[in-house]
Amino acid sequence: MPQRSLTPCSMELNKGLREGYSTGSCAAAAAKAAAICAMGGTCPHKIDITTPEEKIFTLPIIGFEGKICGVIKDAGDDPDSTDGLLIKALVEISDSWGKIIFNAGEGVGTVTLPGLKVPVGEPAINPVPRQMIERAVREVIGERGAVITISVPEGAERAKRTFNPRLGIVGGISILGTTGRVKPMNEASLLESLTLELNTHSAMGRKSIAVAFAGTGETALRSAYGIKNRAVVQCGNYIGYLLEESARLGLDKLLVGGHPGKLLKVTAGTFNTHNRIGGGAKEALCTHAAIEKVSSEIIRELYEAPTVEEAIHIMDQNKLDYLWDKLARITAKRCQERVFGDIVAAVAFIDNTGKILGATDNASFIAEEIRDGI
Repeated sequence: MPQRSLTPCSMELNKGLREGYSTGSCAAAAAKAAAICAMGGTCPHKIDITTPEEKIFTLPIIGFEGKICGVIKDAGDDPDSTDGLLIKALVEISDSWGKIIFNAGEGVGTVTLPGLKVPVGEPAINPVPRQMIERAVREVIGERGAVITISVPEGAERAKRTFNPRLGIVGGISILGTTGRVKPMNEASLLESLTLELNTHSAMGRKSIAVAFAGTGETALRSAYGIKNRAVVQCGNYIGYLLEESARLGLDKLLVGGHPGKLLKVTAGTFNTHNRIGGGAKEALCTHAAIEKVSSEIIRELYEAPTVEEAIHIMDQNKLDYLWDKLARITAKRCQERVFGDIVAAVAFIDNTGKILGATDNASFIAEEIRDGI
């Protein structure tokens, strides 16, 4: 791959973090340059594109044989999984007026599930990037028809580090972006991906899903309840957002399974479980131990435990495992209250080996519904 070039108009944030360009912006610039080649010109060294925010970006272009042009993705200071990828475009122009058709080249995904922003069978090029690409190309070719093929040579491998496999997008990455730029640590993009994944389940008519916080938790949850289909969604730290979006999209039963280190925060009423935002795990555990008249000595030991994992061990040593079922009921109630009763929640506290420490009475029932689904 050619060496990555510094983009001349990358933007600086107030905190000194450099913004970058979306894959949509890169594809639009590559396609505009390829259109110039298709019209008989030569591949320019740089190209201007207009973003949805009506800003002008200037991106460096790399020329290839066969009238193909490319741009190396620069995500700025964001830890974007597509940073550094080469995004190529080939434009084939019709002799007559017509529409723009998009093709998925090597490393660009294809949509296989309903509920996403483009139909099943289409290249995973989102609507706003399509508009950007078409606008850029039409600045060169006018109203003539064209077939635009976007390819990302390393896209299939890099897609394994994105949400695409969970969204039913196969073969590569998606071409994304709503503003044309990448903001470092863009929480909005994570939440959008979560909404899209939930929407794929809703669009297929599913009403029940399982929820894990991350990869280790998903593995434990699947092991605990024998779930083998795709109906497990990872919410990261955003359990509150997931609950609200699930209710909005018509999902009505959730099995929330997780390690006490995360789930006890929800017991305490915390719905963003990031360790720098949400706390209360040991406080919730100790509060309900006190309500159950556990001795003050053990409560102090629980509270002073350096980790929740150690607190689990203390619970086991002192035969307090019966508390987990109660904590699961309280946590489920918290989840249901978050969405004003629009969802029935089941909760299971599960350790990292897949052992169920405690669960609500309906957890097995909802797990069975999930297992029997698609």
